[in-house]
Amino acid sequence: MEGLLLPGSCATEREWELTVRPKRKMSRYSCETCGSEEAKYKCPRCLKYSCSLPCVKKHKLDVACSGVRDKTAFVPLSTFSDLHLLSDYRFLEDAGRVADAAMRDAMLTRHSTAKFLNYMKNRARKQDIDLRLLPIGFSKRKANSTFFHKKEQRFYWQIQLQFPQSQAEYTEKRVPDSKTLTEILKTYIHPTESDPTIRQRLREYVTSPSEVKVFMLSERKTPGPNRYYELDPSKSLLENLRHKTVIEFPTLHVALKDFTKDFLLVGEAIEPSPSVSQGKDV
Repeated sequence: MEGLLLPGSCATEREWELTVRPKRKMSRYSCETCGSEEAKYKCPRCLKYSCSLPCVKKHKLDVACSGVRDKTAFVPLSTFSDLHLLSDYRFLEDAGRVADAAMRDAMLTRHSTAKFLNYMKNRARKQDIDLRLLPIGFSKRKANSTFFHKKEQRFYWQIQLQFPQSQAEYTEKRVPDSKTLTEILKTYIHPTESDPTIRQRLREYVTSPSEVKVFMLSERKTPGPNRYYELDPSKSLLENLRHKTVIEFPTLHVALKDFTKDFLLVGEAIEPSPSVSQGKDV
C-alpha cells in the first residue's frame, strides 16, 4: 500500500514506530473548566486540568488560584521522586539567594554590637532625642528595625501605632523622620486613601479623622499615674520626638477627641476626686 511502511521493508524499526504507531493522547482527562475538550495542561498549584489558555485563566479566576506550585506542600514518601528532590534543592537555592540579597540590603539593620548601638544613641542625641536601647536579648531590642541612614543623615524609625477605641495595634517600619504624623496616619484613617481592610476595622476613626489626637507616653517616670505628651500631627516625626525619651522605638497612641481625658499630660495637675474636694460638714 502506498504511503505505508511494512515490517519487511528496508525501513528502520524507529521509522516504523513513528509511521505506524498512533499518536498518544496528551491526557486521559478532560478539561475541568469547559468539560468538552481534551486536557493539555495541569495547574502546578491545584492540579486542575485545562485545555487552553482561556480555560487556564478562567480556572485561576474562579478558584482564586495563583498557578504557582506550592514548594512546601507535603509529599508522601511513597510518591517522592527525583523530581521532588530536585525541586527541594532549587527551593533551598532560592532561599539562599533571598537571604544573600537581604544581607546586601543597605537599608537593613544588621548590627547589634555595642559600637553600633552607641553610634545610634549619639546620632539621636544630636537631634535632641534621648534614645535608650535595651540590652541584646530583649524581645523589643530584637524586633526594633530603627536605623540611621548615613548618606541621608536621617533616622528611619520603626513606630507602633495603637488605636484604643478600636482595640487595634499596627507596626510600621522604615518611617523617615521627615514624615508628618498626618501622612503616617493617612494609610490608616483617611476616608479614601487608607487601606480598605484597616479602614473597616478603624471605622470609628475614619468617620471623624479631624477629631483624632496623638499621644506618646513619657518614659521619664514620676510618682503617680502614667503621663503623656500630646503630639502635633502637622509636624514631622523628628520635631515631635525632640526633647523626649524613646526606648527602642516610639509608640503612638491615637485617640478620639472624646476619649482624650484618659491621657494625663506631662505637667498637668491631677484633679482631686469630688469626695475629697468637697469634704464633709462637721
